[in-house]
Amino acid sequence: MSIDKKQKSTSKAPPSGGGGGFVFHYSDLSANDIARLVQRNVDPANEIRALVEEVIEHVKQNGDSALIDYAQKFDKVELTKLYLDRAELEEIASAVSEDQQEALQTAYANIYKFHKAQLKTEDKVETMPGVTCWRELRAIEKVGLYIPGGTAVLPSTFLMLGIPARIAGCSEIVVCSPPQKNGKVNAFIAYVALMLGINKVYLVGGSQAVAAMAYGTETITKVDKIFGPGNQFVTKAKTIIQSTTTTAIDMPAGPSEVLVIADRSAKPAYVAADLLAQAEHGIDSQSILVCTSQDIADKTLAEVQKQLAVLPRAEIAKQALDNSYIIITQDLDEAMNFSNEYAPEHLILATEQWKDLTPKIINAGSVFLGNLTPESAGDYASGTNHTLPTSSYARAYSGVSVDSFVKKITFQYLTEEGIQNIGPSVEILAEMEGLHAHRNAVSVRMGTNKNT
Repeated sequence: MSIDKKQKSTSKAPPSGGGGGFVFHYSDLSANDIARLVQRNVDPANEIRALVEEVIEHVKQNGDSALIDYAQKFDKVELTKLYLDRAELEEIASAVSEDQQEALQTAYANIYKFHKAQLKTEDKVETMPGVTCWRELRAIEKVGLYIPGGTAVLPSTFLMLGIPARIAGCSEIVVCSPPQKNGKVNAFIAYVALMLGINKVYLVGGSQAVAAMAYGTETITKVDKIFGPGNQFVTKAKTIIQSTTTTAIDMPAGPSEVLVIADRSAKPAYVAADLLAQAEHGIDSQSILVCTSQDIADKTLAEVQKQLAVLPRAEIAKQALDNSYIIITQDLDEAMNFSNEYAPEHLILATEQWKDLTPKIINAGSVFLGNLTPESAGDYASGTNHTLPTSSYARAYSGVSVDSFVKKITFQYLTEEGIQNIGPSVEILAEMEGLHAHRNAVSVRMGTNKNT
């Protein structure tokens, strides 16, 4: 089957109108076909890069005035200043209802509990008598958090980034989020800022926010590391910044994606709901179903149609689903093989056999096990972090954690016994490499330097 021709399966085709792009049988796919299927969010003509580089240069050269220009151009807002202070945040946050506050507090508590457990002191190791080595954590001093606010405002992302930053002990946390039409931020963003003890939110979005945090402006502090998901423009800005400045990034976290593995024990209504939950993020999101029969595919697609009809963000979801597809495999092992090639941001194992599959997972950002574990739980309140690698970067990157906000510095200490024990080996190794000053640094301590 040729992927280029976008042929549909010879079996029952998916319904039109957002029911999914195409159905493929795994056994029909060549290695090249699979490589094309798993590729996403590419910029072959470098069109996105060119636009983002222009934005970055404008911000680098013109600072705050460039940010005000872009707010008017992209957000359709005329800003008189680029931030909201604590008093303004408190006023905006007052609109959050009690039940909404309680939900945010539940999420905060679970996320805090899970991430606090990651902060551990490592043991000192005596590698040989008199030679002790260990690592100590130090927080990254200045971090920048990008909180998306395009078609959907994401206070959950603020929690996911702000909580581990606070636990790590970062001394300065710069927060950027696009302004709403009223020139302010959403009430939920304001409320989370207060929960986190953050007294200022900058009204900057898109690739210009990344540039501002990487280079600094008259108002915004230059940071050491930038965190946060975003669209392809934000992701491209982060990758450019990482290679051209001293500012690091958490990972390339672009348009969101989910891969659901389903067998006959799956609930089609649940699977459809999970696919749609991802699709409503944005038109460049992707929802992939890998299932073990055509029957599962057909039943899931029927449920997708039913649930899609009542979604407020149906138009966005339809476009994302048109970018998506279904793979039919002979068994769960084939399904897992494809998943590891795809390396999904979110992986859902919609099967009662999930315990057999988990050891076979090689590449995934975050995994949701069984029929009662929706991805939404991890997105909001189970405790795990939802800022995850996309576009196959799960092959090499982990999701955000407390580790993302700290550096681990190594230490070593040698006693008199230690230098005598390790010294001869170091002298020989240094001489093997022709680095005689290295040898001398040991020899002078051991009294074996022939020149002293």
